[in-house]
Amino acid sequence: MIRPAVSLSLLLVLVCGPLNAQAPNTPPNPQTAPPPVSSSGTPLNLAQAEAIAIKSNPQITIGRLRALEAQQFVRESRSALMPTANLSLTAVDANPGSRLTAGFLNNPILFPRAAGGASVSQLVTDFGRTTNLLSSSEFGAKSEDQNAQATRADILLAVDQAFYSSLNTQALVRVAQDTVQARQALVDKVQALTDAKLKSELDLSFSKVELARAKLLLLEARNNFQTALAGLSAILGYTDEQNFHLVEETAPLVPPAPEVESLIQQAMQQRPEIKALQFEVESAQKFSGAEHDLWRPSVNALGVVGEAPVRDNHIPNWYGAVGVNINIPVFNGFLYNARAKAADLQTEVSRQKLADLRNNIARDVRNSWQDTNRAYERLSVTEQLRQQASLALDLAQARYNLGLGSIVEFTQAELQKTEADIAGTDATYQYRLTQMVLAFTIAAPK
Repeated sequence: MIRPAVSLSLLLVLVCGPLNAQAPNTPPNPQTAPPPVSSSGTPLNLAQAEAIAIKSNPQITIGRLRALEAQQFVRESRSALMPTANLSLTAVDANPGSRLTAGFLNNPILFPRAAGGASVSQLVTDFGRTTNLLSSSEFGAKSEDQNAQATRADILLAVDQAFYSSLNTQALVRVAQDTVQARQALVDKVQALTDAKLKSELDLSFSKVELARAKLLLLEARNNFQTALAGLSAILGYTDEQNFHLVEETAPLVPPAPEVESLIQQAMQQRPEIKALQFEVESAQKFSGAEHDLWRPSVNALGVVGEAPVRDNHIPNWYGAVGVNINIPVFNGFLYNARAKAADLQTEVSRQKLADLRNNIARDVRNSWQDTNRAYERLSVTEQLRQQASLALDLAQARYNLGLGSIVEFTQAELQKTEADIAGTDATYQYRLTQMVLAFTIAAPK
């Protein structure tokens, strides 16, 4: 009575063979297995993606253009310290000796003439107002430079996130494909055993249900991959989705920093947003000083010279003069007071923005550091989960092959192994993403 049972068990083992549901070298059914992830697209690694974004992303271009525009404002402010020269050509036909008698308090005499000359004017001093305006525009230009750097860092972080999100979904597609292939192989073998009356229709039904679930998982994984690829193409500056073959970096995973305070200090020193607001505060202070200087006098010098080849006999053939003009503000309806007060208030607003930004960046660094530590700990946990799920699947497979376990137990172990593989893949890419976010929050150089 024992020999027939042993013979039947051996027959089941020989017929079923190793039914490891996660073995990637299991031959798929060519009629039912979906095609693998395409590797025929344009190869793209992370460094290439960042270079494309720097060159093509409109936001980075806008940041550079604004920085260049701010440099022109500096030149505009500096022009007030330089002399102004003009060439003039004048011709007048008039009733000789007549005067302007209406519309003006003065009544100059009019003579027919044709003359040409030059005039030069130069600001002598306005007691610091123009230099303060120049300094304000220079700090504003530096602020725009830092804003351009901040925009560049934002785009590069978005590129990194989109790239690794695409890599993650691409890896999940491979996991789903391996699952479909393995479960298709199981269905084929259980079908053969069912046809041989060695397995029941119930086992075949359960195996087909798990195959259908694997196919649904593959469809969802492919959809997520295409969505991630579309997002990556957009952030790189393409209007349509590109067929990229993403090349993964092989750099080893390194543990996070042991403490966060040094990272916060690094962020305070290197974040371009903080530098931009610091320059903005200094610009506002200089502008406020310039607005207070409105009450100070301004001194201008003027020189003119010219010749009148065609003229009335009462007019000499050349002219020349120099002069100085001093303008002293006395009263303008409290306009200058209001402008100075508004500038002071704007300076204080900029200071408070800087303080708020420092607080937010310190919070972001702490949160990013904690996320990185949690993601790093998750790596070891998911690796243990994968090992235990593989062991449970091997045991469930052996029990099923020997007729000691049910198809439900076996498919449940397969499902747990698939979930463990997905969790492990996701944990790896999530840790790399948290590292990138932390590097962004501390403005680590790329």
